[in-house]
Amino acid sequence: MSSHPMTANTQTPRAGSTRRVATIIAIIAAVAVVAFFVLLVTGPHVENARPTTLGFSLNSFFQWIGNLNPLLQIPIMLAVALAVVGVILLLIEYAPRAGRGYFWLRLAACFVLPVIAFMLLRPYQNAVLWVVGIALGLGALLFFADYRAREGAGYLFQLIIFLTPAALLLLLGLIYPAISTIYQSFFDKTGKSFVGLDNYIWTFTNPEGFWSVINTLIWALVTPVVSTALGLAYAAFIDRARGEKILKVLVFMPMAISFVGAGIIWKFIYDYRQGDQIGLLNAIITGLGGQPVPWLDTAPLVNTICLLIVFIWTQTGFAMVVLSAAIKAVPTEQLEAAQLDGTNAWQRFINVTVPGIRSSLVVVLTTLTIAALKVYDIVAVMTGGRSDSTVLGFEMVNQQQRFQSYGHSSALAVVLFLIVLPLIIYNARQLRKQKEVR
Repeated sequence: MSSHPMTANTQTPRAGSTRRVATIIAIIAAVAVVAFFVLLVTGPHVENARPTTLGFSLNSFFQWIGNLNPLLQIPIMLAVALAVVGVILLLIEYAPRAGRGYFWLRLAACFVLPVIAFMLLRPYQNAVLWVVGIALGLGALLFFADYRAREGAGYLFQLIIFLTPAALLLLLGLIYPAISTIYQSFFDKTGKSFVGLDNYIWTFTNPEGFWSVINTLIWALVTPVVSTALGLAYAAFIDRARGEKILKVLVFMPMAISFVGAGIIWKFIYDYRQGDQIGLLNAIITGLGGQPVPWLDTAPLVNTICLLIVFIWTQTGFAMVVLSAAIKAVPTEQLEAAQLDGTNAWQRFINVTVPGIRSSLVVVLTTLTIAALKVYDIVAVMTGGRSDSTVLGFEMVNQQQRFQSYGHSSALAVVLFLIVLPLIIYNARQLRKQKEVR
């Protein structure tokens, strides 16, 4: 019986030293990879250096397939996609198994796949050494970490291979563009001269930048509240009423129209011109003896309110559908108990129904707020940002495409991100709370 504590005591130092050695080796490999990357980025640029490939690259592949007949492009792309998926499934299913053959399969995958992936990007001759060094370093780090994994060799390899495609898509499509945009926001329109905070000062002092921020805040504060309030009122009034389905369809129909289509429809309603008025509002006004109003050119804020109405018209149906489903999920026992206590319909709605659908209200409000913050189509179609009606989403694209000012465009994008960030954090916390309750 006394042998068990002795065995435990003798094994603990060994396990601790093993973990310590593994940690040191992992840190050394990680530092080497970072060093290779820094040397790759900061190394001297060689003019007219010839790209080094494996005989083909992603660029050459897409050029080759672009010259083929469209009827051949589709099956070839499907075959390539299936081949890539097949390799990933092979590595996930078979490589983690125990055995000498699977051990060599994992070893080869850890070193060969990173090299192939980097070389497909067609590095230039002066960068090949660092590219291969990074690939080999990553492969060695993965293989060593997998070999020392507590769950057994193959577990960590399987996990990383499974997550790598999604991680690469996030890295290339989200993280890298975000970092690049923040970096670009501190440079001038050409991206060569460092200007510090000048682009952000321009955002809050120049009329285009200033009004894009102000109007975006108005959009974010007004449209979600009004759309949610109208959708909630409509859902409450028609709940369990005759013709409920038809009434819901009538309100939800604008949701099926794109922002571009809705903008064109309402642009005709707001239309203003000399002579006969074809716009619905001005036709009514002139028919009653009044003077036509240039709705989309009246500043400040009148044209912005006209644009807000279009967004509210299209999004109220979404709020109505979600909140109607939430209202139906409120237990009837609670409503009946409140009715027995002598409460009227309004009191039951405020004290029972609204608290019961709080989570749905939060989802609708945050979803519509994010949609309002990134609105582009309505402004582009109806006003083109003129007369101080621009918003951050539109002005960001306008500065980049029309004026070729990448610094201003990047600064506007960062400001928009900072406005959206609190909503993202709030949503994440709400989801975490819901999981804890479940």
